[in-house]
Amino acid sequence: MKIGILGAGVIAHIMADTVAKMENAEVLAIGSRTAEKAEAFANEHNIPTFYGSYEELAADDRLDLIYVATPHSRHFEDCMLCIENGRNVLCEKAFTANKKQAEALFKAAEKKNVFICEAIWTRFIPMRKTLDDILKSGAIGELMSLTANLGYPINHMERLVKPELAGGALLDLGVYALNFAVMAFGKDIVDIKSCCTKNEYGVDMHNSIILTYADGKSALLHSCCYCALDRKGIIHGTLGRIEFHNINNCEGIDVYYNDGRHERYDTPPQISGYEYEVIASLKAISEGKKECEEMPYEETLFIMELMDKLRSDWGIVYPFE
Repeated sequence: MKIGILGAGVIAHIMADTVAKMENAEVLAIGSRTAEKAEAFANEHNIPTFYGSYEELAADDRLDLIYVATPHSRHFEDCMLCIENGRNVLCEKAFTANKKQAEALFKAAEKKNVFICEAIWTRFIPMRKTLDDILKSGAIGELMSLTANLGYPINHMERLVKPELAGGALLDLGVYALNFAVMAFGKDIVDIKSCCTKNEYGVDMHNSIILTYADGKSALLHSCCYCALDRKGIIHGTLGRIEFHNINNCEGIDVYYNDGRHERYDTPPQISGYEYEVIASLKAISEGKKECEEMPYEETLFIMELMDKLRSDWGIVYPFE
């Protein structure tokens, strides 16, 4: 199946490298805002077609799927462009800047009868199912609490520090911590408490979030653009704990029991981890589905709503909102 990549930044390069190593899929075209950048990208990855505008890429009816790899602030307009041209879309996380934009994209996709999905790879990786299976087995007893941390020293990157680019730790890193909590504990959240540290431009560079669930479970989440954190997700139960190593791209799972036993689950070999979201999307498209069961509209909207509430509590409004 033929894939187009919209945007030629770092993450687009990873996706191009990934698809090149996959079976039954190829990157047919790259679209950038300049022909020079698109041509350089195409030459580097042996992509046969390049376009110096997003509009030209979206108009290419040979494409089965377009992967949107632009900054958060552009996701809405770039996805809408693809939808209006009848293209199926896999959009990098965070899906949009806010829930209102996400709802508009889903409605437009339904009207045009095209597929669209949020490309948050943690929902698609095999270790997500492994975690689900461990939790469902009751191995660690009654679930009580979890922690999830994700941080990198990336405050030098313009797209993360500027409000006009929908910057901040929440949409770039906190979205993984929130997804980890929802995957493990569900959506029955009754209370949210949080705090953040803002940069000189007024976006969050460091935040802490506490989710309280109706049955008494709690989740403590932490994301940071200033320093490297341990990237762990730890789930505590009455009989033991699960350590999920790297909530961004799982590097293995350890289960420690109160009686001293230990079990290890290794991550299977992968290309980059991005291949799973592509495989799931192409499978859904081939079956005539308009969303992926791994990350359906409902889940994306729920996460967007959580992030809207957090930003509202922090007084963070992007200029285009």
